[in-house]
Amino acid sequence: MSNQYNYGGQAVIEGVMMRGRYSAAVAVRKQDQSISILHQDLKPWSDRFPLLKKPVIRGAVALVETLIMGIKSLNYSASEYGGEEEQLTAKELVLTMGFALVLTVALFIVLPAFLLRFVQSYISSNIILNLVEGLIKVSFFVLYIAGISWMEDIKRVFAYHGAEHKAINCYEAGEELTVENVAKHSRVHARCGTNFLLIVLFTSVFVFSFFGRPPFLQRVLIHVAIMPLVAGLSYELIRKAGQKDCHPIFRWLARPGMLLQGLTTKEPDHSQIEVAISALKAVLARDMAHPEGKKVVPFPNNETTA
Repeated sequence: MSNQYNYGGQAVIEGVMMRGRYSAAVAVRKQDQSISILHQDLKPWSDRFPLLKKPVIRGAVALVETLIMGIKSLNYSASEYGGEEEQLTAKELVLTMGFALVLTVALFIVLPAFLLRFVQSYISSNIILNLVEGLIKVSFFVLYIAGISWMEDIKRVFAYHGAEHKAINCYEAGEELTVENVAKHSRVHARCGTNFLLIVLFTSVFVFSFFGRPPFLQRVLIHVAIMPLVAGLSYELIRKAGQKDCHPIFRWLARPGMLLQGLTTKEPDHSQIEVAISALKAVLARDMAHPEGKKVVPFPNNETTA
């Protein structure tokens, strides 16, 4: 069934965003316990520029689009749960994205390259040197996740992350989207963003190995320059890993990220599962109602979930 679509999403503040082929939906549990849903029609850049659908290129484009949608979804969830005063202006959104990008470059590119200066004179092999840099990056990432996972607010987000995965797993198993059905499914999923980020770190080690042993500043600039390529390659790998009939090597590549999801997801309660189901049903209904929606083949036994 080549026209089956792999739905996915992300956790937001007291809610879940689900993204489909033609639409997206953000469901948020408000303080009065009602569920607010924001519907969004998707207009991918690749629809306007077919070149952006090419392998590798589509991954870099999808990453940018996902970041933009993620920030907007978080902003909506903050305003729905905390009130209008929590909503960011357009300028604040841009500054937030800019700060996140700078922090990512500083923590996962600049700092590892700086620390490498203290050991590179003792390592003659460029391959081993790059592996050491990769281990530093992965260690920072795991420590960062482990650190924030102790925060109460983050625990709530990680529980919604678990609810999102459970809902997707239930849907892909061909079962009706009920709280009872969703609750019994795993909170781990191969197409998770956690997997993607780890694969990005591993892929960057491989790609950078072709650039030898440049000095500190040049090393940082090269890493920044190859980020779109690394993101594009990582996207193709995570797509393969998410397929049920994928080669075992792709499952092996996804394994570390699957294990790390033990930190980035928590067991959700029934009210959180209800929110994830609401988001997924909303996006399924919109996709099936779309003029092109008949081309989307539902997973077995899921014709009525929308």
